[in-house]
Amino acid sequence: MVRSAAKPRVSNRHNHLSFAGLLASRAAIDAMVAGHPVAALAAFTGLYAVAVALSLPGAVFLTICGGAVFGAVAGGLAALVGATAGATAIFLIAKSALGEWLVRRAGQRYAKLASGFCADAFYYLLFLRLVPVFPFWLVNLAPALCGVRLATFVGATALGIIPGTFAFAVFGAGLDHAAAAQLAAYRACEAAGGTSCAVGFDPAAAATPQLIAGLVALGVLALVPVVVRRRKARALAEVSSIPEVPTACPKSSKPTSA
Repeated sequence: MVRSAAKPRVSNRHNHLSFAGLLASRAAIDAMVAGHPVAALAAFTGLYAVAVALSLPGAVFLTICGGAVFGAVAGGLAALVGATAGATAIFLIAKSALGEWLVRRAGQRYAKLASGFCADAFYYLLFLRLVPVFPFWLVNLAPALCGVRLATFVGATALGIIPGTFAFAVFGAGLDHAAAAQLAAYRACEAAGGTSCAVGFDPAAAATPQLIAGLVALGVLALVPVVVRRRKARALAEVSSIPEVPTACPKSSKPTSA
């Protein structure tokens, strides 16, 4: 941690590992994004899509970073597009010859999902996006094997992940504003000739309106599963026990689109 205006120059390696180094890196990232906004946003969206398609962990972290770097709106939209594109890639792969192998890998977890998709594809998928009962990758896989239409999958996925995506993007933007406030206070101290200027995380100074808004958004997001579960309790009960693992919906029961 940097304790004075002179100490950051003592060890460049330690400075890069400190909070001051992180703030300096933030300034460099801001300059790069300002110089190439479209390319930077496209690169972030592509990276997000690849991470989701490969089922890599860290989507929440990427969303927070997107909000911090691009703002709540642009970062949230980029994460939304990237997540939907990555999920769609898994959906299309599952429709290929790899589908049967993926079913065997999923096992009984897929069986618990199949009946719901056959009954009401759009609203069941929307429910699963809002309430993460099953892993994200499995919810991308199961609809394809149940014959859900591409348009239905894309629409329900994009709509269902909106609350979580923008909640974390708003939180990320709030963290960025908090970091900017810390850096501004440090520079003001230096400009005034202070001898004990410090760059650190002061909770009181970091509690900006933007960060508070992000925390409120996360709190509201935490309530969404509770509300949706109560309204969709019957849907969960219908898929609680399936005797065998189907590889597709019955011919007499086609998934609805909306």
